[in-house]
Order: sequence, then C-alpha cells, then structure tokens
Amino acid sequence: MVNQDCEFLDHLPIAENIALPLTVSGRDAVKNASNLRELIAWVGLSARASARPAELSGGERQRAALARAIMMDPELILADEPTGNVDWEMSLRLLTLLCELNRLGKTIVIATHDLALIRAAKAQVQARVLRIADGKLSAAGTNL
Repeated sequence: MVNQDCEFLDHLPIAENIALPLTVSGRDAVKNASNLRELIAWVGLSARASARPAELSGGERQRAALARAIMMDPELILADEPTGNVDWEMSLRLLTLLCELNRLGKTIVIATHDLALIRAAKAQVQARVLRIADGKLSAAGTNL
C-alpha cells in the first residue's frame, strides 16, 4: 500500500524504513541488503539512503513509500493518491515507476482525482479506469 501521506519512523534512516517490512516479517535484512540497495537505486534514492525522513522532500518520501510497499515483492500494489503531494515532474516519475512494475507483472490500483495523471498512465500501459461519483460507479472502461 502506498498512501498519499506516507508515514515513516523518524528516528530511522530512510533505508531502514524501506527495509522495515523485512524486519516485521522476520526476514533477515542483512541477507536482503543487495536487493534493498537495488530497490533504493531503482527509486532514485541511493544518495539519500542514510537521510532521516524529515530531511526528505515530498517526492523523495513518496518514492521511499513506493520502495517500502514493493520491498516484499507483492503481486498487488494499492496506491492512494501516490502523487498528491508532489509536482507534475515528480508525479510522472512516480507514475513511470508504477507502470514499470505493471510491465513486470504486478497489478497496480491507483486512486486519484488527477485526470492528467490518468491520461499519462494510459499512454504508458493498458489501463482500465473506473470513475466513482457520489460513492457509486458512474463509468468504467478504457476510453474514459
């Protein structure tokens, strides 16, 4: 799960925050260190791995949240307004990362109010869009 307002443990470096699912699940983070380094590089945070969460920009925090969400290699990623706190350039970068995960076989579900982001996603991958209004499904399909 990637939340719009991602939360981290402020006393831990961002690399340890990203590795937290390993720790919680009982997996050895040391054995998975190369995977962790690769994942941190993939989201563009290698130079910031030792920074504390408060030292990161909004975009860096969102990328760290994405890395933490995929640390355990899930088949499904739920992203609630994953680009809500970042500028358009960073939104596209995060979207590209999510689209790449989709191309790798992951199912990605994004909740967003941003129609431009939806259009950008549809330009990169096949997407099915559901429009919800007043708590009800108002339209569905690929041509929304």
